[in-house]
Amino acid sequence: MGVNLSEALAGRVIAIAETRELDLLAGLLERRGARVLRYPLVQIIDAPDPVPVLAWSRRLAAGGCDDLILLTGEGLQRLLACIQRHEPPLSGAFLAALGRLRKITRGPKPERVLRSLGLHADLAADPPTTAGVIEALRGIDLAGRRVGVQLYGTDPNAPLSRFLQGAGATVLPVAPYAYAEGASDTAVHDLLTRLAGGQIDALAFTSKAQVERVFRAAEPAAVRAALAATHIAAIGPVVAAALAAHGVTADTMPAQAWFMKPLTAALLEALGASS
Repeated sequence: MGVNLSEALAGRVIAIAETRELDLLAGLLERRGARVLRYPLVQIIDAPDPVPVLAWSRRLAAGGCDDLILLTGEGLQRLLACIQRHEPPLSGAFLAALGRLRKITRGPKPERVLRSLGLHADLAADPPTTAGVIEALRGIDLAGRRVGVQLYGTDPNAPLSRFLQGAGATVLPVAPYAYAEGASDTAVHDLLTRLAGGQIDALAFTSKAQVERVFRAAEPAAVRAALAATHIAAIGPVVAAALAAHGVTADTMPAQAWFMKPLTAALLEALGASS
């Protein structure tokens, strides 16, 4: 007899750190019976200064890039919004140039944004990580290529930059958005206290920035101890790697397709079977 999905996570308390799709992830879990605690640990904001973003966009529109690496869907959306807000006449030339150059994506989200524009990725990283991007490009002659890199937040992504420069490319980075503090330190401390007290069955991380935010709020040893008291879910390998860098192992991660529904399914498999 099949399990009633509306009761599959009944009695489970799951904390989520999501910001952009908070209600989507919460709804997916609540429809399966979980009690969801919302802790939006970070917020995503436009680049504080649009001037360098617009200058980069003009360069791309004028044919100044041969390749473009899109690390996030958020980044491409913010680029387009920045142009529309501050320099609408640039939009047509930017989209035309975007269609002509070679596009490399990390993960499904930038691919989805491209599809919404009637475009597609020419090369998709597998796995969708910086290492995956590097491997996808390793056999390609990049000498003399001008490679735009849409960054993940303001992280300069030194490994990717070193690889591209070593391959003879000119690296043209752009940071169209940044991460800012979301939940207050008080809220993060409340989360850690609940975790340490065994009041939460699972904590789901959906971005590297959320992991870094937790570890900024308290002593690393205290954070690790609190996380060790619960089941840790990571949406994908980038988040799992961020946790590992702090000495924490993700207990659950979707095998592929790293977004909200697979994360919910992974939590259902991990927690629902024993509920």
